[in-house]
Amino acid sequence: MLWLALVLFVALTISVLRGGRLSNLADIRLRLWWLLIVAFGLQIVADRLPDRPGTGDAAVWLILVSYVLLVVMVFANRESPGMWLAGLGVLMNFTVIALNGGMPVLVEAAKVASGFTIEPEITGSAKHLAVGPGVHLPFLADVIPIRFAGQGQVISLGDVFLAVGLASFLEAELRRPIRWFKRGARAQAGSAMRDRG
Repeated sequence: MLWLALVLFVALTISVLRGGRLSNLADIRLRLWWLLIVAFGLQIVADRLPDRPGTGDAAVWLILVSYVLLVVMVFANRESPGMWLAGLGVLMNFTVIALNGGMPVLVEAAKVASGFTIEPEITGSAKHLAVGPGVHLPFLADVIPIRFAGQGQVISLGDVFLAVGLASFLEAELRRPIRWFKRGARAQAGSAMRDRG
């Protein structure tokens, strides 16, 4: 996910240059934020599953469940800027994975992402399959090659929507006016209240 970290870093940098405050990061309000941690945990487990018969279905189910959790979290925060766009990206990825039993990957795009240094083996992956004649919604598959700092990856249109949505949310939070009254902060009575006694 180097590309996603890069997108968020660029969004953070642009937000600061446009008057955003890094101090706002500590005051971000995100309902059901813990679902994000659980979802990423499930995806890490899916990536770690050994490539042998039977594990492919388990990996796909873990990925689908993680996307369902992300959709729930996005829906809970639907009023926040960029969240509807991130949710659309998640739904795109969920749909193409559910219909194909894994995320289809364009082999030619994988070659470009690798810098033409290796021959990708898409069919041997537990949760990926090569784009072919029987693939549903191939335009939602991993077809966009990116390469940065010697690292290559193939992403989908849903990944792009997800990244742009999260970047928009981050920028809006950093450029948000200061919250003078923090949630849960205790207020002290002023001099006018003390004079009443």
